[in-house]
Amino acid sequence: MSDTASKAPGSTVGAPDSNRWKALVFIALAQLMVVLDATIVNIALPSAQQDLGISDGNRQWVVTAYALAFGGLLLFGGRIADLWGRKRAFVIGLTGFAAASALGGAATTGAMMFGARALQGVFGAMLAPAALSLLAVMFTDAKERAKAFGIYGAIAGGGGAVGFILGGVLTEYLDWRWTFFVNIPFAIVAALGAYFVIREPEGGRNRNPLDIPGVLLSTLGLVALVYGFTRAESDGWGDSLTVGLFVASAVLLLAFVVTEARVKAPLLPLRVVTDRNRGGIYLSLGIAIIAMFGTFLFLTYYLQVVKGFSPIKTGFAFLPMIAGMMVGSTQIGTRLMTRVPARALMGPGFLVAAVGMLLMTQLEIGSSYASTILPAMLLLGLGMGTAFMPAMSLATLGVEPRDAGVASAMVNTSQQVGGAIGTALLNTIAASATTSYIKDHIAGAGSKSQQQLVALQGQVHGYTNAIWFAVGMLVLAAVIVVTLVNTGTPGSTTVTGSEEGAEDELAVPVIAH
Repeated sequence: MSDTASKAPGSTVGAPDSNRWKALVFIALAQLMVVLDATIVNIALPSAQQDLGISDGNRQWVVTAYALAFGGLLLFGGRIADLWGRKRAFVIGLTGFAAASALGGAATTGAMMFGARALQGVFGAMLAPAALSLLAVMFTDAKERAKAFGIYGAIAGGGGAVGFILGGVLTEYLDWRWTFFVNIPFAIVAALGAYFVIREPEGGRNRNPLDIPGVLLSTLGLVALVYGFTRAESDGWGDSLTVGLFVASAVLLLAFVVTEARVKAPLLPLRVVTDRNRGGIYLSLGIAIIAMFGTFLFLTYYLQVVKGFSPIKTGFAFLPMIAGMMVGSTQIGTRLMTRVPARALMGPGFLVAAVGMLLMTQLEIGSSYASTILPAMLLLGLGMGTAFMPAMSLATLGVEPRDAGVASAMVNTSQQVGGAIGTALLNTIAASATTSYIKDHIAGAGSKSQQQLVALQGQVHGYTNAIWFAVGMLVLAAVIVVTLVNTGTPGSTTVTGSEEGAEDELAVPVIAH
């Protein structure tokens, strides 16, 4: 970026970075790697568990260690990006992620695997907010920003489903270790590309000293919250440690909010989340992710356990959803984002996804993929892609450059916490519905084959019960968007929906020196 960029409030930069589109390729590649990693390991988990002798009780730690480190450290990671510079945080995050992946692929014991997953989470928490905030400060023209965030939103939403395909292919034809090793070329290409291509705009760093109490309280509070939901899934909601974790999380996060309101240089300036647009985005995204992650899990089980699909076939069965996301994000979202208010895209987007979910509530043992699951996936992908894209852009629009990292981290935090809640909550609903169904119907099943049929019917009954809950979550997300998000089109001069303070709010495009 040119050093002669205008300093006038609300003005845009004179000469945008000529390499910004090349930079987007490497940022998107890094984002794909992080999102892939959330699901790719799930497919490889049974093989890895057998090879490393991990007990059934401990196998959840392969997923949980990553989720805890990633979810707990995101705000800290976002603040590090603001402090050190986003490009530096991005390259360090990629390098560390590659090293942690190599360690995971070479693991010889369960403990080594858990440690590698936790390290992946630590570096992922530095990498993800740096990637999103780089986009926020590099793409300042409304139309270009729409295109860039369309691509990013499609990857952020569809990458998880790609993970199922890649995980299935690598596990079936190579070895589970390749689900880790595959990250290394991704990371090397993205890090080298970023190092040589990305030129971060100057003047956007936050030079204030690090808020240590804020770091400790937010990290411990988020870890307790995510772990509480993880334990609730395996040990039940009434388990004393689960309840203790939720209480501790509430106390720690409340203390965090009180601390942030009082310290001079907070980790998360409350202005970032109290803005009604951003607050509405974070809340609706988190709730929509609750619905989406839980459903991912049920569909995987339904296709493999009930329909007998192989891991690869299951992965490919998710392709229509990826296609829907790509169309929703890069075509509908990108074309309309500069013409209509964000809530006019996000609200209907969540409702279209809810219709897709509604189709899935009709699932039965004999349901056909083509007539039920295929249209449901297309609608789910189309709706989520259309909603995600303006959400990603709006969550960082109007944030001062010095807060771009931490605002980006909040997007990732709402997704991570939503994912943890979704998996635990929907699993619990499904499990209790399955148990009561089997209890009511098992008496009438005489032969062993009839008992097996009742057990399968019970599983599907549990899935559909939980999916009804997911439909409600998506409708709630749409209501929150329509109620709270009151911004005009991102291309207009006012992004808060009120004239007052509009110049201050349009701070992202300004590169201060």
